[in-house]
Amino acid sequence: MFCLKVGLTQSLLPADLRQRMAALLPDGRAVAYRRKEKIFGEGDESTHIAIILSGIVKITASTTTGREALLGLRGAGEIVGELAALYGSPRSATVRALDDVEARLIAASVFRQRLRQNPDALFAVLSAVIGRLRESDRRRLEFAGFDVLERVSLLLAELARTHGEAAPGGAVVIGLRLSQEEVAGATGASREAVAKALRQLRDRRVVTTARQRIVVLDLNALRPRL
Repeated sequence: MFCLKVGLTQSLLPADLRQRMAALLPDGRAVAYRRKEKIFGEGDESTHIAIILSGIVKITASTTTGREALLGLRGAGEIVGELAALYGSPRSATVRALDDVEARLIAASVFRQRLRQNPDALFAVLSAVIGRLRESDRRRLEFAGFDVLERVSLLLAELARTHGEAAPGGAVVIGLRLSQEEVAGATGASREAVAKALRQLRDRRVVTTARQRIVVLDLNALRPRL
């Protein structure tokens, strides 16, 4: 089983509710994280939530086989750690900076108090959580019949759409530094299978790859079945 949640740097909260949430929450404590630095750890006590101010974080969880599954990406304006904070339960996933990140940490107790005082904000947070779960279910069903090459292709197409930077000749540079292990975790495949899929895409002149850098040469070729 795998869980793919890409394109999530766009908040699931409507813009007006995001602004309302920001106005309701106190300033908290501003913290800067370097690339790969851990913000929250799976199994940790839920003492804070984090509002991402800049940069991108990745959310991962350990599978029963000990592998790391990439559950999602979050960017500026997103809240992370809210579900565990609401329930007071240990964290179910690890949040780590994918690049340099600035965030605002707010105590879980303060977060819960503010939500109790503001039903609109509570509704917004719960709507976002439900939206993420529904998107996760949709992705699992959507990818159920796809082989590794197709799953990797669809992942790259989505990342090119959400994080793509135009390059000469109509190419698109994916503006994320993802390792083959992270691509494998996002597509429910082994690292070896992902390496083979990327090699096939390179041979077809669909992408070029360097160390944690992917350039899409033919975006349409990544979406043959969409």
